[in-house]
Amino acid sequence: MFFNIFTKFTNLNTKLINKMKKTIILTAIAFTTVLTTFGGNTLHTDVYKVDAKQSTLKWYGEKLTGKHNGTILFSSGELNNDHGSFSGTFEINMASIEDKDMEAGEWKTKLENHLKSEDFFDVVKYPTSKFIIKSVTPIKDKKDGEFTHNVKGTLTIKDKTNDISFDATIKIQDNKVSCVGSAIVDRSKYDVKYGSKSFFPAIGDKMIYDEFTLKFNIVFVK
Repeated sequence: MFFNIFTKFTNLNTKLINKMKKTIILTAIAFTTVLTTFGGNTLHTDVYKVDAKQSTLKWYGEKLTGKHNGTILFSSGELNNDHGSFSGTFEINMASIEDKDMEAGEWKTKLENHLKSEDFFDVVKYPTSKFIIKSVTPIKDKKDGEFTHNVKGTLTIKDKTNDISFDATIKIQDNKVSCVGSAIVDRSKYDVKYGSKSFFPAIGDKMIYDEFTLKFNIVFVK
């Protein structure tokens, strides 16, 4: 546009126009350099992937007459860090549910198969669960040893999605991010009905509590 304006003035010779072109180009280069040096990083987002081998996800469930615990594996996950503003999506392999408090054998296998069946998580029909981060907020006035951030997001199990919130400790070191914490999940919100007093009020001593706990230690690498 500037050049079209210049060409309308017949009293400007070619030498002057070329000089103005050179000035504009040098100014643009200088401006770009300043942005890159002092402000260009505002457009940069660090992307980290879940390291499944270093990460752990443990579950703890209780019934009126006992309790069980075990593990489950991440199938994929990504954490984005835009200068302290976090986002991300994580998928959990529901077929990897394993009990850890029983010895290998018939009863352990029965429990694991039951958890994978239609009574609970129906892993054939719903092979993955998903967690999506909505916000990660630093916890103000935290004391040493306490959680550093509050995490809010959505958890999808059996195609049912609900909001969930929990505290975690997030640490960033070089090319690695670690996230340690725990979350309480109400299975009745995800249509996991077996043994639930929410669906079967007269179930008596066969009741299994709706809430179970997930404890995680997730490692992300660039």
